[in-house]
Amino acid sequence: MSVARTFSWPSAAIAVVASIAVVFAGASPWIALVVALLWLGSLWLAAPEPEIATARIDAGEVSRDAARETIEPLGQPLLILDGRRILVANAAARAALGAHIVGQDARIALRHPEAMRLLDMENGASVSIAGFTGGRSLWQLTRRRVDRDRWMIEMIDRTAEADVSRAHTDFVANASHELRTPLAAIIGYVETLADGGPAVDEAATKRFLSVTEREAKRMLTLVEDLMTLSHVEAEKHDRPAELVDLSSLVRRVASEVNALTGKERVVLADVRSGAMIAGDSGQLEQVLRNLIDNAMKYGAPDEPVTVSLVEHDDARLVVTVADRGPGIAPEHLPHLTRRFYRTDPGRSRASGGTGLGLAIVKHIVERHDGQLEIASRLGEGTRVSVSLPAIAQADA
Repeated sequence: MSVARTFSWPSAAIAVVASIAVVFAGASPWIALVVALLWLGSLWLAAPEPEIATARIDAGEVSRDAARETIEPLGQPLLILDGRRILVANAAARAALGAHIVGQDARIALRHPEAMRLLDMENGASVSIAGFTGGRSLWQLTRRRVDRDRWMIEMIDRTAEADVSRAHTDFVANASHELRTPLAAIIGYVETLADGGPAVDEAATKRFLSVTEREAKRMLTLVEDLMTLSHVEAEKHDRPAELVDLSSLVRRVASEVNALTGKERVVLADVRSGAMIAGDSGQLEQVLRNLIDNAMKYGAPDEPVTVSLVEHDDARLVVTVADRGPGIAPEHLPHLTRRFYRTDPGRSRASGGTGLGLAIVKHIVERHDGQLEIASRLGEGTRVSVSLPAIAQADA
């Protein structure tokens, strides 16, 4: 690449004048000419190179712009540091930490003591920081060298993984607790019966066996619910394609429940005929039975449970199960579909509930591309609605 030098003409004029003066002083013209040429040549070589100087000044800007363009679209938050100053932060990093961090001292921008400790660690070092962006967040930060003066900080959000791990731990702990309670009761009564003694007469034996049977059935129900929940979760991404007449299913389940209880407790208020959906008939029946069973357990015993099936204008079928009873306090509503969550643990266990019914319902509804809504008012009762996409009669 050719480079134009900036020649100093005043200095050249002085060189020429000096050479003429040397000739007048008696020196040979050739010597004066050689001196002038050498002088002018040295001036040319000493002239600055403006284009190269400008390129050197702009090198940092070009490098920073190239780095910004490279990492900006990446989904992983990335920071590039020049020493301790944040030179570049891509969009994901700005979203996590704020746009103001660009140009800041990294110790001020990152704030957390573990993050500041990372700035003095070796290449490839990594730290995990709980609460880095607030709340229950968990981030992993890794430091990598870019060149002699620059470093890159990789930020990986581990919050979702931590939440899954916590949920798994809580689930195992809750399941173990729920199984341990009936199992301990069974073992206790069996040991008492095995030891015998005058206190264990025929009446006591029958009572102990009755309790043992009840607790064993409770444990069996819990195991069955756990297996059902596991099965439903395993299939949650597989959309069912069986053609199901939801109208007939609602009428049949209501009739069977009334036959089992010997009462007309379940009342059909409004059931649209010919309501067809693509679904799993077995799972949809389980949803209906769970919702009706809950309404009968927790609603007023002398009040009916109302079931309706209507079609909305957005081509969705809505099944609603409503009871009249004490209702549910507002603070409990967001948590009702959590595993093992109970508003009244004692009453739930006494009625045979496992705390998994609504969790199973939620997963089945999600598998069918549906929506579950629970509304309740204290002293009035509870309404649970399931919205599912309908199939047009022509398509059916």
